[in-house]
Amino acid sequence: MNRSDLQRLARVRAREANALLQLRHYSGAFYLSGYSIECALKACVAKQTQRYDFPDKGRVVDSYTHNLTELLRLAELRPDMTADSRVNSTLGANWATVRRWTEASRYEVKTQTEAQDMIRSVSGRGGVLPWIVQRW
Repeated sequence: MNRSDLQRLARVRAREANALLQLRHYSGAFYLSGYSIECALKACVAKQTQRYDFPDKGRVVDSYTHNLTELLRLAELRPDMTADSRVNSTLGANWATVRRWTEASRYEVKTQTEAQDMIRSVSGRGGVLPWIVQRW
């Protein structure tokens, strides 16, 4: 899997999340919207890998996480998120919502409101996904 694959998956998962929301499959919509952010952040991590360079083992191992806050750090986007969230409070609020997503969300039942809030935070005005896309 490469950076382009991860970029494509991020967009596909966000579209699938919206489709599931329309079908009232709230738990799946919630999970896939958060998963789209995981893929997007991993695309940013992949961008940092230079062709023909042998990657640092610790960084590689650390990249195999589902923790969005850790992926933001590995993508070296934490300072940008902090600065941009100060200027754009909507982005900051959206990141606060999105970062609560975990891989274990797939085992949780979510409400319509929870799914709508997550999707809005991912793709809506000041959404985390468009912010990441500008950096991948």
